[in-house]
Amino acid sequence: MQPLTEAEIRGSFTNISEHELERMVLPGLHEIVWEDREFLGWRDPHAIHRGYIVFWRDGEPVGILLKAAGSRSRPGIAAMCTFCRTPLPGGQVTLFSAPRAGQAGFDGSTVGTYICSDLGCSNLIRIVPPKSELQPDPDAVIALRAHGLSTRLNSFTENVLRAS
Repeated sequence: MQPLTEAEIRGSFTNISEHELERMVLPGLHEIVWEDREFLGWRDPHAIHRGYIVFWRDGEPVGILLKAAGSRSRPGIAAMCTFCRTPLPGGQVTLFSAPRAGQAGFDGSTVGTYICSDLGCSNLIRIVPPKSELQPDPDAVIALRAHGLSTRLNSFTENVLRAS
């Protein structure tokens, strides 16, 4: 992923009010290893049900506000993140909804999916699998995972940007 500035991040959001944008707390951008990410995702430390995703799409940064569901899965239940396709304990996957862009979002229309609770999909797909006969090249496995993650993120974003 190409690095982003604070101004690029704040200017990229498509489904957020001016008030929410002003209150948005950014992560420490100087700490991010940009080349190991498909998207920048973080949770708001002051509003626990709020999360954000920003990524490059067709040469432009696109930002999406996410709202986490208030309830969690029961202990012992497994879940899978839609983006990275990593199976995890249910408490580590959250149902997030994103208001649609434009008037539809302000009217209450949303798109939802299950995503890693910490929005750390880029880290999970980079856990190197052991070399095996079925997976002889761990780097190729990671590249395939990254491509799938990007494809699914783009599909979700397309739904958010769609007027209805």
